[in-house]
Amino acid sequence: MEQVRSLIDILELSTEEIDQLVDVGTKIINDPAAYAHKCDGRILATLFFEPSTRTRLSFESAMLSLGGQVLGFSEASSSSAAKGESVADTVRTVSCYSDIIAMRHPKEGAPLVAAQHSLVPVINAGDGGHNHPTQTLTDLLTIHHEKGRFENLTVGFCGDLKFGRTVHSLISAMSRYKGTKIVLVSPEELKLPSYVKKEVLKKNDIPYVQTTDLEAVMPDLDILYMTRVQRERFFNEEDYLRLKDSYILTPDKLRSAREDLSILHPLPRVNEISVAVDKDPRAAYFRQVRYGRYIRMALIMKLLGID
Repeated sequence: MEQVRSLIDILELSTEEIDQLVDVGTKIINDPAAYAHKCDGRILATLFFEPSTRTRLSFESAMLSLGGQVLGFSEASSSSAAKGESVADTVRTVSCYSDIIAMRHPKEGAPLVAAQHSLVPVINAGDGGHNHPTQTLTDLLTIHHEKGRFENLTVGFCGDLKFGRTVHSLISAMSRYKGTKIVLVSPEELKLPSYVKKEVLKKNDIPYVQTTDLEAVMPDLDILYMTRVQRERFFNEEDYLRLKDSYILTPDKLRSAREDLSILHPLPRVNEISVAVDKDPRAAYFRQVRYGRYIRMALIMKLLGID
C-alpha cells in the first residue's frame, strides 16, 4: 500500500511548506472564487470523538468552500466506538468512503494510530493535550497577515502556559524563525513546562523572559497570545481567586501597548479578554477564526495533491 501523507504534528511541516501554505491561504483570502471547485467530487470525513464547535465547522466549511462534500460524526457516542470498535478499524472503514479525514480524539496519539491504518490522509484536529497542528497553522496565517512576516517578532503568551497545547505548538513553530523572542506571562502554578523550555527555547537559542506581570512587558510585544486561566487546574480556590483577575485583558492594560500590537486567542474565550477589547483594531481573534478556514482549505489541497 502506498504511504499517503498525513499531518499529525506541526513539526512535520518544514518552514518552506508552512510558507507555501500561508501563501496559498493568502491567495484564497484574496480570490476565494478561484478555489470554489478545486475539490469537486472529493469527500472529507470528520471523525470527532470529542465535541468541538470551531474546529469541526471550520474543516467542514473549508471542504464545502472547495466544492467538496463532508460526512462524519461529532461525538464518539454516535459512532461504532460506542460499541467498542478500535480507532484503527474505524479509520480503515471510513477511509473506504472518503478522500481525506480530519480527526479529533481525547487520547494523545490516537490520530497517529489512525494515520498508520488509513488509506487516505489523516489530519490531526486535536489529540488530548498533545497537538493541534491546524490551530497552529491558523495562528501562523494570522501572524503573517497581521505582521507581513514571521522573522524578528516578540511574541507574548499569557495565561495557562502549562497545559495549553496551542501555546506549546506555536512556540515550537515560531522557534524556527530568525529573530523570534518569547515572553511568558503566567502564574507560578501555570508556567511553561521545563521540557518545552529545554527542548524548544534553549535548544534553538531563543531568548525568552518569564514573568507574572503582563503590564510590565506589554510595551515590548508585537503579538499577545491570550489563553484562559483554568479554574480546574488550581489546587485550591483561594489561589485561583487571587490570580484570575491579573490576567484579564482590559482596555486599561492595553494603554502602554504598541499601536500595531496584534491580540490572538485560540478561543473559546471565557472572561480573560474583556468584551470592551473587541472593538480595538488590535483585537485579531475573530479575524483569526476566519483565517482558520482558509489555511485548512490550503492544507486539504496540499494533502490531496491539488495545485
